[in-house]
Amino acid sequence: MLKQSLSFKLSQKLSPQQIQLMKLIQLPTQAFEQRVKSELEENPALDSGKENTEDEYDEFSNEDEYSDNESIETEINVDEYLSDDDIPEYRTQANNYSVDDDEKSVPYASGTSFTQSLVNQLNTRRLSEQEYGIAEFLVGSIDNSGYIRRSMEDIADDLAFTMNIYTDVEEVEKVLKVVHDLDPAGVGARSLQECLMIQLSRKRNNHSTELAKKLIGESFDAFSKKHYKKLLEKYKITEDDLRDAIDEIEHLNPKPGSSYAGGSTRMVEQVVPDFTIRIKEGELELSLNGRNAPELHVSRDYSNMLKGYKEAKEKSKQQKDAVMFIKQKLDGAKWFIEAIKQRQETLFITMSSIMNYQKEYFLTGDERNLRPMILKDIADEINMDVSTVSRVANSKYVDTPYGTKLIKEFFSESMTNSDGEEVSTREIKKILETVIGEESKRKPLTDQKLAELLKEKGYPIARRTVAKYREQLDIPVARLRKEI
Repeated sequence: MLKQSLSFKLSQKLSPQQIQLMKLIQLPTQAFEQRVKSELEENPALDSGKENTEDEYDEFSNEDEYSDNESIETEINVDEYLSDDDIPEYRTQANNYSVDDDEKSVPYASGTSFTQSLVNQLNTRRLSEQEYGIAEFLVGSIDNSGYIRRSMEDIADDLAFTMNIYTDVEEVEKVLKVVHDLDPAGVGARSLQECLMIQLSRKRNNHSTELAKKLIGESFDAFSKKHYKKLLEKYKITEDDLRDAIDEIEHLNPKPGSSYAGGSTRMVEQVVPDFTIRIKEGELELSLNGRNAPELHVSRDYSNMLKGYKEAKEKSKQQKDAVMFIKQKLDGAKWFIEAIKQRQETLFITMSSIMNYQKEYFLTGDERNLRPMILKDIADEINMDVSTVSRVANSKYVDTPYGTKLIKEFFSESMTNSDGEEVSTREIKKILETVIGEESKRKPLTDQKLAELLKEKGYPIARRTVAKYREQLDIPVARLRKEI
């Protein structure tokens, strides 16, 4: 049975403008510059301030010429769009940074890609047509680290299906040895053990090199787990001999592909700080990167179009349609300029709050002075949503007297020490790192012993918590920190 009913429902939805503003806030400086450039290309009603001269606007800035408040049939107030640009905002702004800061671009190195470099080396080898096809396929299977991660059986099958080259595993492995002769040494290896052995085979033979080959070739598992006592007994060598062999191995490159600097397919990354914090006369000074404040204004040409429509005695349908299009573009341009202002204000207010909250750290640079701070602490202080603070913190960098830092690194959970004080987990990690750095490498401290030492220092945390913090600091377990 069908039934109709009437109900009232209250719901909140973000407007398209609010959504776009959130996206703008989230963008770091370089991405924001690209977004502004894209908007300038897509919206002809939006212009960059530096494209117009002051003289061109003097003639246009006479308010008396457009004092009539006539509205057209499409309910657009033409004067509303004309008067706003009488004194363009960019003319009232002080340009406090050098013209050298304009139009900055990151240069990208050009050259031969990693794969092409290997193919070029293949061209110097004497190979049959089939062997060359196999070698080229193997080179194409090498990843950015320099390894082949696929089995020879899979490669032989793919050669048949995709390249129409019918071969077997034995021939593929034979050609693989040719690839192993290419530079950089170790390229085309299928495992770390094979990669190190290829590099050792190219070294001049001496006692330490020969021992290194035995350690990697015969006792790789024991060596990787640092079972040095077993190795000393097995090969009947002294600690000095083992130390020399380890030194040979430590000078090898476990990722030969990453050492290639001739221009690869990987993007060149450059961090551009969004904020700068400086200490002047004992006080912190915050500034927003000038590239986050572009000079934009509404296009004079589009304003002149409205002026022409207003002065026309007879208004055709085509003119009215054109004015509707102009209105849409002008609205978009005005909103974008306003959104950029809101973005600047939001970024500055949020970072100011973070700077003041962590004032002791920014004055000293000592991570032990970082206060426990979560997103809600800052959101409550500046009366903004937690998601807004998160967008600012996750992708923005700040240039400090102690280096360029990712803002989200200043946020951390808290715990209570033995004195009942709230301390940051970052402080505990710093102390843990210091304790491990001062330990005897011949007998490294276990996680349980580290937990006991931290407890003595007033930080009662469990062994599993020590293990978690150690992993976050990218520090291996005690067995792998052992040295002889």
